[in-house]
Amino acid sequence: MKNEARIDRFVTIPNIICLLRMLGSIVLVVLAVNGRDQVFLWLFVGLAMSDWVDGKLASLLNQRSVWGPSLDSWADAALYLALLIGAVLLRGDVLQSELQWILPALGSYALSTLAGYWKYRRWPSYHTRAAKTSWFLILVGAGCLLGGWNLWPLRIALAAVILTNLEALLITTLAPGWRSDVQSVFQILRERARHTVKKKHPHR
Repeated sequence: MKNEARIDRFVTIPNIICLLRMLGSIVLVVLAVNGRDQVFLWLFVGLAMSDWVDGKLASLLNQRSVWGPSLDSWADAALYLALLIGAVLLRGDVLQSELQWILPALGSYALSTLAGYWKYRRWPSYHTRAAKTSWFLILVGAGCLLGGWNLWPLRIALAAVILTNLEALLITTLAPGWRSDVQSVFQILRERARHTVKKKHPHR
């Protein structure tokens, strides 16, 4: 599946939402520093939902810009970082027992991101189905953590994040060039298979 055409314009409604998500991430850290756990939780939920909203608006308003994928990835990374800082400040005592889940999630994210920079000299912005699913699971898991409920939703979310990052690493390894909005690694495998068949049978 080929990417839809993108407009070369920075100021679009989806991009503005991404910028607001980045600014909101700073507010989250301030709230965590001041111990405002409930306000932190609800603002995080709102900012996380904005990630779904900006993608839908980009398609509905035909405002898929060339800046969009990278800006969305930066905004997501800022929100992840704010969530991590906030969780440490607000629930650090609980997180100490969950390092066996947290460290592999952080390490796999760093590895997949660095691999993208090394190969493409830019941030990988695949937005796979797995990434969208993981983001929803993180939303549920973070809510359970900050609400003082069961930790298993968070553990499941972190396991999903690890698998998502490993898939992103595999996409980076297999894809010949930088691209955005890849549904899954299977899409890349299908495209490679078609390309191989076309090379073997150019007149087919």
